Amino acid sequence: MYYYPTYPPYFVLVFGLFAAITSGAALAGTLKTVVTKWQSSGAEKSGTTLSKKALLFPFLGVTIGLVSFLVSGLEIFGFPPSLALAIGLPIALLTCLLMWVQLGSMMTFVETRGMSSLDLDSMS
Repeated sequence: MYYYPTYPPYFVLVFGLFAAITSGAALAGTLKTVVTKWQSSGAEKSGTTLSKKALLFPFLGVTIGLVSFLVSGLEIFGFPPSLALAIGLPIALLTCLLMWVQLGSMMTFVETRGMSSLDLDSMS
């Protein structure tokens, strides 16, 4: 027997996409501000670490948006709500966790080697 939702969660899908995009833009702006302050204060040469505290709130917005978008998208395509949550939540949370770890490792890389190490155009 097939499952057809009587009221598909289109609003939640649009809200999740909107939240993820706007929080991602806020995360990018906050990251640029943090790195610019770090560079201008001379911390690049003194060995001071980059702080991820300011990035936490926008990143949580991206996580919430991604979870709601993925779960509601699965529901729209015919998954029952409990199964959509059981599949979408671990996938979205694992993806966000890996993004956070990658962001932290890139910030550590910049701290140890400097901003010029990220310039990929000069490598060729």
